[in-house]
Amino acid sequence: MDGSATRAVYEFGDFHVDALQRLLRSRVDGKPITLTSKAFETLLFLVEHRGELIDKAALMKAIWPNVVVEENNLNQNISALRRVLGESATEHRFIVTVPGRGYRFVADVQVLPGGARPAERPQGTATSRTRQAIQFCTTADGVNLAYAITGQGRALVKTAHWLSHVEHDWESPVYHHLLKDLSRNHRLIRYDHRGNGLSDRDVQDISLEAFVTDLETVADAAGLERFALMGQSMGVPVSIAYAARHPERLTHLVLFGGFAKGTRTDDEVQAVATLMKVHWGQDNPSFRQMWTTALMPDATIEEQNWFNEQQRLTTSTENAIRTLFAIHVMDVTELLSRVKVPTLVLHARDDAVIPLDAGRRMAAAIPGARFVQLDGRNHLLLGHDPASVRFKAELSAFLSE
Repeated sequence: MDGSATRAVYEFGDFHVDALQRLLRSRVDGKPITLTSKAFETLLFLVEHRGELIDKAALMKAIWPNVVVEENNLNQNISALRRVLGESATEHRFIVTVPGRGYRFVADVQVLPGGARPAERPQGTATSRTRQAIQFCTTADGVNLAYAITGQGRALVKTAHWLSHVEHDWESPVYHHLLKDLSRNHRLIRYDHRGNGLSDRDVQDISLEAFVTDLETVADAAGLERFALMGQSMGVPVSIAYAARHPERLTHLVLFGGFAKGTRTDDEVQAVATLMKVHWGQDNPSFRQMWTTALMPDATIEEQNWFNEQQRLTTSTENAIRTLFAIHVMDVTELLSRVKVPTLVLHARDDAVIPLDAGRRMAAAIPGARFVQLDGRNHLLLGHDPASVRFKAELSAFLSE
């Protein structure tokens, strides 16, 4: 591959790949086709090495040069590419699998001149000037955890939540706006809890206590003495438990869209678990859309498509169900009065996942906590949601105190 390859434009079949703009487009209607950053990099590498047999290990090293990842991550990228390229289960016109070896890109490719004017970067896409460092640490019970560090300044830890992936979240149209904002004035530390994302999937214990252990391990591994802690959704009870246990470590506590005790009934959780057992991880966009609509009803098509795919990438069916039941039995109500850290509680007024009243009751039980009601209905904060402006303003003012 010569030095000009990274500026080239490639065409094959009905597809147009612009390496400079990092875009895959349809040659039929010119519309961009949504891919995660790593899936696009996988496609670009295969196209640039067309005709060659690319060993799986070599491909993984090229796509994740500084991170040790499971082969499943590469398999997920290849599956995503096959879907968008329209390959069937038996007919592979573009990417051929060589069993036990790797992949070969076999389509005829036309190379066009590079240097085209870059299109406007889609919202939420990470730039090359903003990078995150992904590292690993190990808990006392032997679980390897992935954590990421971005930005500079006073330390801010974001407690892990369900369906996270420290690598993909940074490039996400859903999460990137907030992560970028938090990294602007802070040293932001994020991590994937056990059974999720880049952290170990094959684990024995998935419970509130185990999730608190994960947080303790990451804080110690990052060398933090005192820091601000931010919990979102299921990360809220985990953050409360940590704050009650380690008040001397925290300067501020931020709780967003969370609860002190699970809000679903046993029957509701069992019904959801039954659906997950049948459909989780399968190519069933209708099932994944059910979650996406509940979590962020005002999401754009791009945000919906990304989160639909994120659900499949982040965890296994078994771990998704185990985590669901772990969340259901979480109860830190007795710990609320023991939180002695300055606390800010924020909650969207019409959140359909965690009712507003759960946030209000929680704030009322934490000594001196301030409660902010956000006008909106999204459980996940979206960059174009008017509530995000208020959220960021309140957060910035609180953390600067």
